[in-house]
Amino acid sequence: MTILIQNGHVVDPLTQKDGCYDVFIKDGRIEKVAEQIDENADRIINAKGCYVMPGLIDLHVHFRDPGLEYKETLATGGRAAVKGGVTTVCAMPNTKPVMDDGEKVARVHERAKGESLAHVIQLGAVTKGQKGEELADISGMAKAGCHAISEDGKSVMNASLYRQGMKEAKDCGIAVFAHCEDQTLVEQGVMNADENAKRLGLKGITNSVEDVITARDILLAKETKVRLHLCHCSTADSVKMVRLAKEEELPVTAEVCPHHFILSSDDIKEDDGNYKMNPPLRSKADVEALRQGLKDGVMDVIATDHAPHAREEKDKSMAEAAFGIVGLETSAALTFTYLVKTGILSVMDMAAKMSYHPAKILGLADRGSVSEGKAADITVFDPARTYRIDKNTFVSKGKNTPFDGFEVTGEVVCTIVDGKIVYDILQD
Repeated sequence: MTILIQNGHVVDPLTQKDGCYDVFIKDGRIEKVAEQIDENADRIINAKGCYVMPGLIDLHVHFRDPGLEYKETLATGGRAAVKGGVTTVCAMPNTKPVMDDGEKVARVHERAKGESLAHVIQLGAVTKGQKGEELADISGMAKAGCHAISEDGKSVMNASLYRQGMKEAKDCGIAVFAHCEDQTLVEQGVMNADENAKRLGLKGITNSVEDVITARDILLAKETKVRLHLCHCSTADSVKMVRLAKEEELPVTAEVCPHHFILSSDDIKEDDGNYKMNPPLRSKADVEALRQGLKDGVMDVIATDHAPHAREEKDKSMAEAAFGIVGLETSAALTFTYLVKTGILSVMDMAAKMSYHPAKILGLADRGSVSEGKAADITVFDPARTYRIDKNTFVSKGKNTPFDGFEVTGEVVCTIVDGKIVYDILQD
């Protein structure tokens, strides 16, 4: 199939193209990018007024498949991804069973080819069953294409065992994605430890819960030289530590989620399970530090930590509700509204943090760019559309979001994966 995208504003971090170009796609790849292309095509997309960006890559999602399909599946998660302009996702390994050997990872990859509209990279666990007692089959999972290991949902508290896992990941040429949480410091907390927690009568989670493990993991990465990616950073001190790591030129990258760079604990007006996530919403000072870190380039990536749950798991007190919110269908609009429109990031920065940098972290040389020869994974984003987020329109099984009713600007109007149009409202 051939596709010609005309009149769009191409934003490409690799080539630094930032202007009006046509894009010609053939046999799943980008064949030509030029100011004017006169080619016959099976489909012509008029992208006038829209940004044509590399397909977004989300390094941090939970598809819950296998074992928790009542929350999400490869199919529903894939539909949510492409609706949000996301063409590749990294699925976390805390499924049932846990992704802890090469055969399990390979099985998800094979299923995803037929069930998900988006590319799925299944990450592997660091330890067997995520029990923190014995290393998982890291080499087998690397051979199956996991790209990274992660104990997401918890930290490996045994530092010696974790170091061994880092060394093996380094030997296999894959990264470590770290969920930084000292479980001995959580003490049954459910939201940020501050006056808002006291007001609501809820137990708090201090910044040290994250910061202690962030420091440990950076030091272990310095020793082992493994590529370390810090997931869902939420504190000002995490930003400081990443900045110091980069000054030392350590192989450390970091991500921030929209809920952490937009909301603070002050936004939790009542005891509502939809505001419960891990790490929690922090202080306004933390939010400002995260935004500054994104602006300065210290924080490399914007990811979602898409974590769908059934309604009955979230419609309860924060003391009892499950941790996590959904994000795939809202991340592009929220990033554009709260970071680009406010001047914190440029559109080029947005494309870099949501596609180009994630592709580099994963070693995906053929993605993250709208340039000739690359895979035709493309997101067409209309910056003029204004609307209110409505959780009832989500195609994800999860509707758990604190952003329901928020007015945003910018909407994904077309998503192309491997040269196939998988989401399109331009024809509607």
